[in-house]
Amino acid sequence: MRLPRSGAGWTIAVFGLLALLLGALGLLWPETQLRLLGFEVPAERAPGDYTGTFLTASSMASFNMGVYYLLAVATEWRPFYRFTVWFRLVTFTVFTIAVLSDVAPDRFFGVAAWEGLGALATAAGLWWDARRGAAAAAVPTRSDDSAPAPAPDAAR
Repeated sequence: MRLPRSGAGWTIAVFGLLALLLGALGLLWPETQLRLLGFEVPAERAPGDYTGTFLTASSMASFNMGVYYLLAVATEWRPFYRFTVWFRLVTFTVFTIAVLSDVAPDRFFGVAAWEGLGALATAAGLWWDARRGAAAAAVPTRSDDSAPAPAPDAAR
């Protein structure tokens, strides 16, 4: 696996690695994942309680998403980086509304904040990379075959 080659790439790599690890945590130790997210873990589940099924599905999705993010970093797939900014902001909004409307526990706002801050970090990384790229393009570089030709009236 290659290291990220840009500021935005580093933000995507961090998110991807954490998504992969937290997905694995939910698959291996679901009760730990629920506690981490601020949900209650009863000693016994009632019939018809599909919390475990939902947690398995969302953990697998997180694991897969981590792989996708790391693949995007390995290929420096910048359109994907830009795409994630908008959808992570949407995720921040949905999760925040879930907390404010008491659908999710207050501690779940940490997940919303992680999404929002991650989107802003990637946006800042994209901006910084573009600015750095523009600055590098503005600096003239010379190679042997691109040296300016002398003017015809130049003194010899």
